[in-house]
Amino acid sequence: MEASKTQCLGFLLFLVGILQCKARVHYTFVVDETPYKRLCSTKNILTVNGQFPGPTLYVHKGDTIFVDVYNKAKYNITIHWHGVKQPRFPWSDGPEYITQCPIQPGGKFSQKVIFSTEEGTLWWHAHSDWSRATVHGAIVIYPKKGSSYPFPKPDAEVPIILGEWWKKPIMEVYHEMLRTGGDPNVSDAYTINGQPGDLYPCSKQDTFKLRVERGKTYLLRLINAAMQDLLFLSIANHSLTVVATDASYTKPLTRDIITISPGQTIDVLLEANQNPDHYYMAARVYSSALGVAYDNTTTTAVVEYSGNYTPTLPPPLPQLPYYNDTSASVNFTGSLRSLVSEEHPIDVPVNITNHFIFTISINSFPCPNNSCAGPNGTRLAASVNNISFTSPSIDILQAYYYGINGTPKRGTEVKVLKYNSTVELVFQGTNLMAGTDHPMHLHGYSFYVVGWGLGNYDIKKDPLTYNLVDPPLQNTIAVPKNGWAAIRFRADNPGVWFMHCHIERHLTWGMDTAFIVRNGVPPNTHLLSPPPDMPPC
Repeated sequence: MEASKTQCLGFLLFLVGILQCKARVHYTFVVDETPYKRLCSTKNILTVNGQFPGPTLYVHKGDTIFVDVYNKAKYNITIHWHGVKQPRFPWSDGPEYITQCPIQPGGKFSQKVIFSTEEGTLWWHAHSDWSRATVHGAIVIYPKKGSSYPFPKPDAEVPIILGEWWKKPIMEVYHEMLRTGGDPNVSDAYTINGQPGDLYPCSKQDTFKLRVERGKTYLLRLINAAMQDLLFLSIANHSLTVVATDASYTKPLTRDIITISPGQTIDVLLEANQNPDHYYMAARVYSSALGVAYDNTTTTAVVEYSGNYTPTLPPPLPQLPYYNDTSASVNFTGSLRSLVSEEHPIDVPVNITNHFIFTISINSFPCPNNSCAGPNGTRLAASVNNISFTSPSIDILQAYYYGINGTPKRGTEVKVLKYNSTVELVFQGTNLMAGTDHPMHLHGYSFYVVGWGLGNYDIKKDPLTYNLVDPPLQNTIAVPKNGWAAIRFRADNPGVWFMHCHIERHLTWGMDTAFIVRNGVPPNTHLLSPPPDMPPC
């Protein structure tokens, strides 16, 4: 009898252990250099688990996962879970010297990733120097088990990651930009799922192919992982229906052309309703800045219908807008609307406690003897409210949490918000050096885009045009060239949260800032304690 009790207790403990193991989902990310051949030449690139793009994470709404990041490369690294709010736990958010010091070569950091309200597509990427050029991958967030999409279930789902490729090692491009003070060299190719496509040398054989069956519907999870550019995307002879952006559902929006900013994700439905054939999916740059060099190449994938037929050669190409077609860009972005349903309600802040206007600009600093490669021998810079952000030597989150004094350096400016305060923030683009679009990304939050426009923001007239009924809920918004965008959010996530332009050179030049959101009163509104294995500074 005693043995029976012991066996029963042992079985129960074993069962509890299994349940705990099932509840604690672990992924392993090994960051290391891997040789990859593109555009007829091979170079070593930073990868996760040897993959480019990196592995896709699959979760359900509300899950928590742990990602053990091992740095076997020769560079410092951090990993950011783009668009994941990480409620009360910014310790795993990832931006270098904002919420953590980098994982040094040979180091390891176990990152706890807490999903909450997000549902749809997000992505992860490196957030140190320019290593995100090749260190990135998709995050697929399914509805909670027992729930479904607010649209008919697609027959298949495919991540489509847009990126950039340089023949030179990306860190050489980065350091050369820092050394000269000018613009970086433009990329040599754009990519779709890591492949440049048919229109580039030595690339046709490995072009990404999307195989479809006539009559079926496909959910394409679009991610712009490009370093420097907004992109237009289209599929020849097909329309795409937007159903979500930045892991938030939208009213269906059918368009022939998608505009997608760096950092942004857009979920679209593709109906395979054309005659069986091969059709190009194509993407190229939208670049509105005058006198600024850009990569004018076009990346392609091939949508291949199943069946017996002789394909058209070459496949038809979609008609993409001209490179500087601002109206095509803003008309798409300005047409997005939140779904707003009983299952997916919205809560737009109405009574605002904090009003901010942030001017976002490209600037320059003088160089000795006019020796830099910027305009008139200056060094290019970027700013928020005329301050070019400078990263401190210890991360801001630890400085705030432990009360370390004297950490902020010249140009390290943050805004402090009370818990549960409501924020309206107007981004105003300027034309100081080169007016262009700025995809602004806020960590730790999604925000409602309640208004936008070209030209200068009118504080009296423009708020009268705000959409407070069904504004899109996003984590990245492209502020149009020399224009403005107004966002609103409730500061209900305590911690330190980075905000920056997602064009990488602008981030490096200083178009960044951070918010410190104070704790609330109840314990469940307090910042959680740091994990024991935070990387040392």
